[in-house]
Amino acid sequence: MFNQLRRAPSWVLGAIVFFSLLLPSKLIAQQEAQTGPAAAPPAPAKTGDKDAPPIGQQSSPHNDRILWALPNFLTVENARTVPPLTAGQKFKLVARSTFDPAEYPYVGVIALINQASNTEPAFGQGFRGYAKRYGASYADYTIGNMMANALFPSLLRQDPRYYQMGKGGFLHRAAYAACRIFVTRSDSGQKEFNFSEFLGNGMAAAISNAYHPAPRTLTKSVGVWGTQIGWDAVSYELKEFWPDLRRKVHKP
Repeated sequence: MFNQLRRAPSWVLGAIVFFSLLLPSKLIAQQEAQTGPAAAPPAPAKTGDKDAPPIGQQSSPHNDRILWALPNFLTVENARTVPPLTAGQKFKLVARSTFDPAEYPYVGVIALINQASNTEPAFGQGFRGYAKRYGASYADYTIGNMMANALFPSLLRQDPRYYQMGKGGFLHRAAYAACRIFVTRSDSGQKEFNFSEFLGNGMAAAISNAYHPAPRTLTKSVGVWGTQIGWDAVSYELKEFWPDLRRKVHKP
């Protein structure tokens, strides 16, 4: 099976990813129908980041999902200022995203692609090799999330939420989203270097040496660190433009 998948064109893998993301949508919809969406209290009127859009009425978190599947609970839309999160709220939101039903098939697809491309051959092939890749991928995802979005933001008093710009030209907004890797907000609303992103993913990359196969070298750890940051950069772009796509799809 995996030898055939390795020879498959790239659009086949893309289709697998897309449909795997949509599979849990029904389960998620049923879950949210029972619990109901999170309430969004009004945001206080206060001057803030010049790059942010005009003050809106939305606070964070709210129930939103990229492609109607992947959790998007740490995005603030159309609001300059929202109440700061406590350390407990940061951990709760990150845990809610990390252990969301949609994440299990998503990680499964990532592990399947790694199996097809035979990354880290020491894991082997077959079901045992796939299980090892799944476990390693999920550990990477979980530890990276907790470190970069919960632990270090709590220690450094930084806000792990993404504040959507929401207006302006495409290139300007894309550049704004890309810069969020380097620039974040403190809990008090001030611009700061995003130490949580770099230190959190660096710590996660170091921890990954405990369960990834040898060789355990500095170069390999730096590669894992860079990959995690790269995926976070992609996620910021999705968070910036997903609300626009969602509004267009739902527009009567």
